[in-house]
Amino acid sequence: MLEILSLVAIGLALYTLNASKSSAQKLGEEVMRLKREVEALKTGGVTVPAQTAAEISDEAAMVTGEEAAEAPVEEGFSSPWAGKVEEAEKGRTIFGGEAVAPAEASVASETAEEAVAAPAIVLVKPKESFESRIGARWAVWVGGIALALGGIFMVKYSIEAGLLSPAVRLSLAAVFGLVLMGVGEFVRRRTQPLIANAFQNAMIPGVLTAAGAITLFAVTYVAYEFYGYLGPVAAFTLLAAVSFATIGLSLLHGQALAGLGLLASMLTPALVSTSEPSPWSLFGFLGVAWLATFAAARIRRWQIVPSLANAGMLLWIALYLSFSENVDVLPVLLAVLVLAIGHGLIWPGSVTAEDMPSPSGAVSVHPLDRLLTPPAVAVSLTGALALAFPALMFASGEAAIPHGDYAFVIAVMALALLGALRVWAIYPALLSAIAAVAGVVALVGLPGSGVIDAFSTIAPPMLDGTPLLDGTEPQSLPVPVPVLSTPVNLLLVLAVAYATVSIAAVRLRLAGSGVFAAIWSLIAPTVPFAILAISFFNFGNLSFDLKHGLTAVVFGLVFLAAAEGFSRERSEEDSLFVPQWAFAAGGFAFLVLALHALTDGLVTTLAIMVLGTAAVFATRLRRWLVLPWLMAGAAAIVAGRIAWEPTIVGPASLSTTPVFNQLLAGYGIPAVLLALSAFELRRWPGIRIRNLLQALASLFLLLTAAILVRHGMNGGVLDSSVPTLGEQATYTLLVIGASAVMMSLDLKSPSPVFRYGSMVVGGLSVLSVLSAHFIGLNPYFTGELLGKWPVVDLLLVGYLLPGIAYGGLAFYARDRRPLPYVIMLALTGVALVFAWFTLSVRRYWQGDNIADWKGFLQPETYTYSVVWLLLGVALLAIGSKVDSKSIRLASAGLVLIAVVKVFLIDMSNLEGILRALSFIGLGAVLIGIGLFYQKILSGKSGTDGKAELNASP
Repeated sequence: MLEILSLVAIGLALYTLNASKSSAQKLGEEVMRLKREVEALKTGGVTVPAQTAAEISDEAAMVTGEEAAEAPVEEGFSSPWAGKVEEAEKGRTIFGGEAVAPAEASVASETAEEAVAAPAIVLVKPKESFESRIGARWAVWVGGIALALGGIFMVKYSIEAGLLSPAVRLSLAAVFGLVLMGVGEFVRRRTQPLIANAFQNAMIPGVLTAAGAITLFAVTYVAYEFYGYLGPVAAFTLLAAVSFATIGLSLLHGQALAGLGLLASMLTPALVSTSEPSPWSLFGFLGVAWLATFAAARIRRWQIVPSLANAGMLLWIALYLSFSENVDVLPVLLAVLVLAIGHGLIWPGSVTAEDMPSPSGAVSVHPLDRLLTPPAVAVSLTGALALAFPALMFASGEAAIPHGDYAFVIAVMALALLGALRVWAIYPALLSAIAAVAGVVALVGLPGSGVIDAFSTIAPPMLDGTPLLDGTEPQSLPVPVPVLSTPVNLLLVLAVAYATVSIAAVRLRLAGSGVFAAIWSLIAPTVPFAILAISFFNFGNLSFDLKHGLTAVVFGLVFLAAAEGFSRERSEEDSLFVPQWAFAAGGFAFLVLALHALTDGLVTTLAIMVLGTAAVFATRLRRWLVLPWLMAGAAAIVAGRIAWEPTIVGPASLSTTPVFNQLLAGYGIPAVLLALSAFELRRWPGIRIRNLLQALASLFLLLTAAILVRHGMNGGVLDSSVPTLGEQATYTLLVIGASAVMMSLDLKSPSPVFRYGSMVVGGLSVLSVLSAHFIGLNPYFTGELLGKWPVVDLLLVGYLLPGIAYGGLAFYARDRRPLPYVIMLALTGVALVFAWFTLSVRRYWQGDNIADWKGFLQPETYTYSVVWLLLGVALLAIGSKVDSKSIRLASAGLVLIAVVKVFLIDMSNLEGILRALSFIGLGAVLIGIGLFYQKILSGKSGTDGKAELNASP
């Protein structure tokens, strides 16, 4: 059966070769005929229909420089490939190459278009027929596979039949492979150029050469693995030679053959094993194969094969670093550097978007989209990944990889340099930033990495050998003591080097690609700041660290100087200039980090705010839009510090003196500086930052008052305990006062911050009253004692004073704020006053403990009805006096509550004279209210115009 298959395979291959050759001759004759017709039309001046001219032009454009350079066709021309052509010109027509149209062909095409005077049309390539696909393409590939299988089957048959010795069989197979490659070259030399352009992915020479290369590769491997005719060195050399020869021949036969050679190169080290494997030999061979592939890709402008080469190199590096017992980092690092240099100098190298062919009908795109789709984008992206991943592996495996931290730094800087020096290297730039930060985190944070704290055990000192409580002798207990082995200097060097490369990249890209320069300007301060901050917070002395502090100061001054230098080249100061914003913000961030390293506690907090204020006042010298926003950033940092440590200086160092303590400075001075900065920006064109600073100043002022109140009412201690009703009432009064102050500031100097801020603060305070005063901290539910003195007690502070304050705020807000907001304030004040009267009644009957578990007395229940009715009448009088409809409606609500209570509660709970007095009093009050409305208010309606009483239903 195998013999039959072998014969059929060889026959099919020969038939395919002959059929394809016949098709090539017919196609060549057809093209020459069309050329004669075009020449005749040009000579006779005959007008040709547009469609016919387009078809002829399409066919003629497929003819390469070999035919365009020939002399005019003579009558006796018999062979389309006759004539002497140089080898370099013939190589341009082979499978996989770019179809380069010569200048003569372009001129001829334009002349033809002018002669026929046809309108400009878009040439659409006709869909290939099923017959063409079967006969001209599939047959070639199937034939090539059949040839390769035929050689394999022939060798297998000879082995099974025992006809030939192994040496002879291998020799014949090698000869067969060489013959296939020779036939491929012969056919290539004799093939008409038209076929190379029409059937680029099914060229017979390339298929034959690929079959021969596979055969030679298989023969070499079998001779080494199964028969032992070749040693490891000889086998490796021959396999490498076949691989490189295949890559070299791909220049003539196309990208598919290059992929085959690349695959053979990447498989060669895996197929040949030695007793003493050498990483130098491994990565030396892989580097040479990679360079050869990239050199061929540069010549032919390929993208797929070099992308696969990057993937192969990355795979080998990952396998070696992951599974090798004794890693030698130097050859791997050199391989990574070869990748970086190869991308920068070979492919894509110095290529630009103008050097690459653009699709027909392409429209202009956004600069960012153009930047993210650079020339040879597949090569750029895979190359960046092939450089970034080894760097991360160096960092994450630093414990098992000697000098892995140094290799990480070198690999990251190589990637950053590539991103800085080439216009297409957006992905190397981005991945260098990601790899730098992620790698530093891996160096610092992975357990057992050798970079974080290494712990050793020591025996603590014992006191006079005193026995323990159980009578045993004291033993030395292992206590972890940190023994720092920190690569601080290495991290600082990485930060400095990366900042230098980044600033240089901004300078290089600023003239050409503004978007690329903007991205680099964002990366430039971010990555060094992240590295320096990670180093400081992990290895530095958080109280005082001179090394990190001075380094941060130098970084801050350098970036501020860079912002100044780049801004001087700009004439428009009011427009958005990303490098200016990024460098100024980066310099400010480094100075803030320096303050954290060189100062501590309250000094750090105040220094940050002073630095932000200095940035605001710097607007007098430089009209940079970024400067005022630095103050907002400083406020955000201080707010974060307060959230982390509300005491500013730590609980142990906080003074217990009320008001005049560290809290007044830590909260109050930032509020003053924010207000001063907002005032300084009163004529600044950007209103948003001024409004933001005003809002932050108001917030810090409220925080100052609240924190001082809590400190004073808790004996100088700040903890997480639940506030008392008195403390909460103080907060409520402060918020009411803040709302009134904001309203006054808005009336004096209109500002949306004060306008809406006053209403937001008032609304939040109302929600706080509903949740805290009435429910959460209500003495009726909590059982909190009210104090010894009636009236002047906890109820006065918790209910009556806030109620009066809300009433005053509502009166002040009339005609100045929306009516629903005013009504909300007024009703809140009425509710608090009502709660004060009600709870005061309970205090009168129950004492200073008014908890709900004590129940109700009958006189107490009657007193509630009387007090509520009197309060309703009083509110009615006040509402009529001040002409407040909301207060009159509140009085009606209280009277309604009293009516419901009398009929539902008093009727069932009261007895005797108290029940009778309850109903008599209710009736009298209701009649009095009716007389009040009828005789007083209605009597005035005709003269003083109380519209709400005279309104028709």
